[in-house]
Amino acid sequence: MIKMNQSDYEKILAHALSELPNEACGLIGGVIEGDNKIVKKVYLLTNIDKSNEHFSLDPKEQLAAVKDMRAEGIIPLGNWHSHPESPSRPSEEDKRLAYDSSASYLILSLMDKNSPVLNSFKIHGSDSEKEELIIE
Repeated sequence: MIKMNQSDYEKILAHALSELPNEACGLIGGVIEGDNKIVKKVYLLTNIDKSNEHFSLDPKEQLAAVKDMRAEGIIPLGNWHSHPESPSRPSEEDKRLAYDSSASYLILSLMDKNSPVLNSFKIHGSDSEKEELIIE
């Protein structure tokens, strides 16, 4: 299970909407308590691909985020990105590029901007499994 507070969700949503028509992306950091991942900080990064179909995190921003996590005493939990025109599920490219099977991959669908959908997934090779996500 992964837990996130409402303000972090709103931060992701606002950034994703501001980046339309392109995908937005970022990292999540936090702590692990038993089987639960608790998001403590959301990082908004630049999609250097400037594409509505895929994303690449800005390497300098990614490094700065990881350094900030270390300074804050939290760990990388995974990443997030938006799907401006497709459902909240991993695309074949998302699966192919998933480098860490222990990471959480959050995908925000903006297909219906009035009803955005955020889901979290565990990705193992070509398989993905929905992870319980709680927004408090």
